[in-house]
Amino acid sequence: MNKRLRTTGTEGYVLQIKKIGNATALILPKKLLAHLKLSEGDKIHVVEQTERGLKLSPYDPKHAEAMGFARRSFRKYGDTYKALAK
Repeated sequence: MNKRLRTTGTEGYVLQIKKIGNATALILPKKLLAHLKLSEGDKIHVVEQTERGLKLSPYDPKHAEAMGFARRSFRKYGDTYKALAK
């Protein structure tokens, strides 16, 4: 097993933050990269979830654009959406 990777059963992976040169990095094991369908140089989207959790997924520019549109729409028409939800 890779020294930087420990699995915790059904809980997932325990990863360590490392200093690499002047940068700080989170090393993702090959198995996790394969599962996320990522390779070196790819971008990931990180979403903070409740209880200090994070969700990692491959960055999709089309999805990011659609979410930006949705956020602008909710800001502009928030009251309308709330009224329609009743």
